[in-house]
Amino acid sequence: MTRHQSLDEAVSRSLEKYFKDLEGAPALSIYDMVIRAVERPMLEVVMRQAGGNQLRASAMLGINRNTLRKKLQQHDML
Repeated sequence: MTRHQSLDEAVSRSLEKYFKDLEGAPALSIYDMVIRAVERPMLEVVMRQAGGNQLRASAMLGINRNTLRKKLQQHDML
């Protein structure tokens, strides 16, 4: 059986690879890049787990339902 990789380990490993692939080029807007890369798939999975119910999904995420709707709109998921 293989060791299960935690989310933080996966992000760390991906960022290390990203910096290596830059080969010395400047890294810009890393925060926004990571948030964009993680937020949409997270919303997709949580919405599926919540059966499309925004109130349940917002509770799972620990955010207000209006905030969830705003994020779903930003990602063209409504």
